[in-house]
Amino acid sequence: MAAKLKIAGAWSGVLEAELEAWTVPLLKEHIANRLNCTKDSINLICAGKVLRDDNGTQKLIELGVKNNSKILVTRVSPDQGKELIAEEEKSTRLQRLKAAATSLAKRHADGSLPVDDYNLELENQSGEKVQLGSENDQRALMMGLMFHGKAKRLVKNRKYEDAVEVLAMGEEAFSLCDSKVVELIDNVPILQIDMVWCYFMLKDISKLSVAGKRLEEARKGIERSHGKESTRLRLLHGNSHPELALHLRLELLEGIVAYHSGDLEKAKKSLNSARGKYLKLQVPDEELSILMGMGYGEKAAKRALRMNNQDVERAVNFLVEEKAKKQQKIEDDIKRRNEIMEQKKFGVTPLRKAVDLQKLKELVSIGFEKELAAESLRRNENETQKALDDLTNPDTNSDIQLFIESRKKKRLRQSGDAAIERLTAMGFPRETVVAAVRDYGTEELALNHLLEQSAPNGNPRLIGSDIGTSSGSVGVGPSESMPIDGDTLGGFEHEIERDVEMEDELTGDLQQEDAFSDYDVELTRESEAIEEYSALVLV
Repeated sequence: MAAKLKIAGAWSGVLEAELEAWTVPLLKEHIANRLNCTKDSINLICAGKVLRDDNGTQKLIELGVKNNSKILVTRVSPDQGKELIAEEEKSTRLQRLKAAATSLAKRHADGSLPVDDYNLELENQSGEKVQLGSENDQRALMMGLMFHGKAKRLVKNRKYEDAVEVLAMGEEAFSLCDSKVVELIDNVPILQIDMVWCYFMLKDISKLSVAGKRLEEARKGIERSHGKESTRLRLLHGNSHPELALHLRLELLEGIVAYHSGDLEKAKKSLNSARGKYLKLQVPDEELSILMGMGYGEKAAKRALRMNNQDVERAVNFLVEEKAKKQQKIEDDIKRRNEIMEQKKFGVTPLRKAVDLQKLKELVSIGFEKELAAESLRRNENETQKALDDLTNPDTNSDIQLFIESRKKKRLRQSGDAAIERLTAMGFPRETVVAAVRDYGTEELALNHLLEQSAPNGNPRLIGSDIGTSSGSVGVGPSESMPIDGDTLGGFEHEIERDVEMEDELTGDLQQEDAFSDYDVELTRESEAIEEYSALVLV
């Protein structure tokens, strides 16, 4: 039965439409015919939202259009229509980015069992794990850092308008953190500098002329976190001077803002100071060739020399230390991934927290069996004393053991069923697959047997042990890749809605950074700007 749609705007009238059959392009075509225009030159708005269907397959009823719905028709040029669509897509993407960052920060700040195979943790400039403030502070810091990391990637790709919007989201996230915690870190002042840099690259004179307040706050914030004359930074990094390029950009922007505010004297002073730092950061060819002759790449060699006052010996030490840190980080990441997999085997507490591995080690060290101790901690919200009481009580200890045995059997059954389904999907008869899995115990051996039986010449064929798993183990017994029952996970992994694309974007940017990333500034545009504005000041 056709529904009646009340059309207003560029064309007014009542249009009959099959809501379960019509798509947005088809509706646009009918209205465009009445207007003697192309369907690309109109927009349809229903219930306050632009009707869009990217692939042209969704039916009107799926988009919320009902009988007697009011639809507003507006005329736009084809280019304007594309701009509106692009703007809406951009807005949607920013909303997704914010939602993904919120979800990631919540999961990784409150001790919940990670559903991913990585963990987000706060580190200081020495690469040490730190706990700053409350759980809410941790969450706000994580969100701010994720947004800042994404914005820096956008700046590198010269998408300055997008970067400004993401930086604003980062600024909002940091503002939710206790001010005493924020004063300990330099991420917020660096974000302010990045924001003003985007204004400059966009040639947004109106914002540049009032950006002095941001740069004032940035200078104060850097001095608080680095110490006067970077004394605190010297303690962390010895004789290295990684902050020099950051101060160059700050002073350059201070000069630019002063110029657009009419303070030519301040502009001249700031630009001269920025030029002095730029000259200090120029890498001599001789020193560069020495490091490259030792096998270091040009980019890494330049970075090391810039951060160590062009001193070759200190630059070499810096490169050696950085390599060692990267290797240690790789090992730490592997260790943490293994810990996450172990935590997933133990399940979550009633409040959906992961089992505390440090407390588990303490119980194991005094003689309790690991799986038994883990289950006791899980039941008792990681409270060591309560877990200890249950372990030393014969009745509760026996109950825990029975539960563990029951869980093992259930996991074996689940894993075996999964192996049967995978092998059956390959085309083998189900009865034969069930018998093979039962007789041979592992998916790999069962598959080899099935292939041997089905091969025309009866010759055995070995199948690689990486089938169906990332760890190389394909047994149907409990393993890191096995399914985990809902009794201990409580459906945790299935209830969380994840935007994997956005999460990967956010975490990917963070994983590419190190302690010196914020100070590793490419100086080509800075050099041009120093000369450009110095000439303007002298006019």
